[in-house]
Amino acid sequence: MIYNSAMVKNKKILIVGLANKYSIAAGIAHSLHKNEAKLGFSYQNQRFEKFINEFSTQNGGDFTHACDLSKDSEIKGLVEKAVEKWGKIDGIVHSVGFAPADQISGHIEESISREGFQITHDISSYSFSGLIKEAYPHMSENSSIITLTYIGSQQATPNYNVMGMAKASLEASVRYFAASLGEKGIRVNSISAGPIKTLAASGIKGFKSMLNKHGINTPLKRNITATEVGNTATFLLSDMSSGITGQTIYVDGGYNIQSMSFD
Repeated sequence: MIYNSAMVKNKKILIVGLANKYSIAAGIAHSLHKNEAKLGFSYQNQRFEKFINEFSTQNGGDFTHACDLSKDSEIKGLVEKAVEKWGKIDGIVHSVGFAPADQISGHIEESISREGFQITHDISSYSFSGLIKEAYPHMSENSSIITLTYIGSQQATPNYNVMGMAKASLEASVRYFAASLGEKGIRVNSISAGPIKTLAASGIKGFKSMLNKHGINTPLKRNITATEVGNTATFLLSDMSSGITGQTIYVDGGYNIQSMSFD
């Protein structure tokens, strides 16, 4: 197979969960646009409409569409919009995570609640499953779906709490969907990025300290960037990664391989 220098040229990719320009999803969108993908964007509600429309215009987007991921009817409407515009979907980026503020601080045994657990898992994990359920009949052969996770799914991380549980559920979803959808030519993977200074991360108590320690203790001795995550996402959404599915790809400077730092 001969590959175009633009890795995802003309691939129709739906980006779900981009809320601001200081985000990993924005880094992914920039890389995809640079590599000549056709992009569609969802946004949560009217509050984000102006930003998403402007971002879409700046990055060659084909359409934007409001979608509350807690509602199955709106997920269905988003997929219908993409199909109406494109016919088939070649790729999906799921960049979604939410937990009530009181669920991601302090000791988990004190903060966790049934309602907080349900909200966090519904938005951060089930939204991925719900999106795939609606989208897979409309995805092209050799298509790709990615989501974003974090090492807090595997290692207890201060203040991450119930979000770590939701990310573990999300990673399990990746494996199950990859196993089931492989025969349909649909690949499913996740990217576990190291800490990046984003607006979403700023809501995690002690994040600045976490960021500093991570940069010192990675084998690369630095933190990674949204651009690096974006480039990895572009690879996973391209035919260059046609043999990869069901995997969590770490883009964290090697932090995950260490049990302790090497001096």
